[in-house]
Amino acid sequence: MVRGVLAAIAGLLVVGLAACGGGGSTATHSSSPQAVADETTTSTSANASDKFVGPAPSDREVHELTGFVSPTGNVSCMIDADLARCDIIDRDWSPPPRPADCEFDYGQGISLAPGEQAQFVCAGDTAFGPDEVLPYGDSITAGALRCESAQSWITCRDVRSGHGFSISRQAYRLF
Repeated sequence: MVRGVLAAIAGLLVVGLAACGGGGSTATHSSSPQAVADETTTSTSANASDKFVGPAPSDREVHELTGFVSPTGNVSCMIDADLARCDIIDRDWSPPPRPADCEFDYGQGISLAPGEQAQFVCAGDTAFGPDEVLPYGDSITAGALRCESAQSWITCRDVRSGHGFSISRQAYRLF
């Protein structure tokens, strides 16, 4: 009996370690701009792990501006059919240089509009404020825009065009 319990615990640890490692950012920690080029997020392995040890992930569809925060509280996002935007508090990377026409705060987040490329935010406001946590493996969809929470990223994409972004403490990715 004890041996069976220990084998089950060891199996869970192996699955948990596989979900946590190997698929995250390969960017190094520095103050220079860090963009991770076309790398797969760990949402697939996080989803597989969540399905094995917890409830099935959910995809909630919304029809009005909805805010959420990552489980760590470091990334906060807002999404509706016209825009997905995520801001970050602590990061180990720097955004690209501020555009000459940006007179507000720059680089504190990334935004995406349907049919357009993701871009760094130039704004005097913030996406922080919502208290609703989007658990790892879950997603929110508004029109063509979809944001998903994974252990290593928050990823938002336009499901029609394929454009989007991923953001985490370690790196960002525009695609």
